Amino acid sequence: MKILSKEEAKEKLNQGFPILFQTDTLPAIGCLPKFSEIIYKSKQRNRNKALILMASDLRQVLMYVHQIAVKDVIKIANQYWPGPLTLVVPIAENENFDFISQDNTLGIRIPCSAHARDLLNAVGPLATSSANISGSTTSFNADDVSKDLPNIDILGPVPWGTCSGKASTIITWIGKGQWKLIREGELMIGDIN
Repeated sequence: MKILSKEEAKEKLNQGFPILFQTDTLPAIGCLPKFSEIIYKSKQRNRNKALILMASDLRQVLMYVHQIAVKDVIKIANQYWPGPLTLVVPIAENENFDFISQDNTLGIRIPCSAHARDLLNAVGPLATSSANISGSTTSFNADDVSKDLPNIDILGPVPWGTCSGKASTIITWIGKGQWKLIREGELMIGDIN
């Protein structure tokens, strides 16, 4: 394990390697979308489980949202992003990733972590998941995460800031102006509209 600067992390990501980095909720493992298979291998994650496309701002992910959901995504994004909310949306017709769900939806998120957004702004959206072996408890700091995934480099500086330790809330778009709660996490959401 090596602690990387943002420039070193960008180089590693462009070479197809994943990196570990802090977010506002849980530490993440991320890679460029075209190399998403490495996350499944590193985490021993079931291929049927989708990854999340994490970005620095809405403009980085809006092109991947199907036109039928764009207005609703913008509305929710303006209310809750950056923050601990993942939106599951229909993917744009001309887009495809190897890590989307079987129902052709994509999870997208803008974290409320300046450190994470700085990286994402420099490299573009990353395919992400929590930084742990699937089925194992997630660690919350760089030292413990590096023990869990010892062959993956970490974005510095270390020590990381504090994360909430709670996963993001996940909602899915089910129709015009309609969202359904999939998982309540860090963000407590009542009625979504």
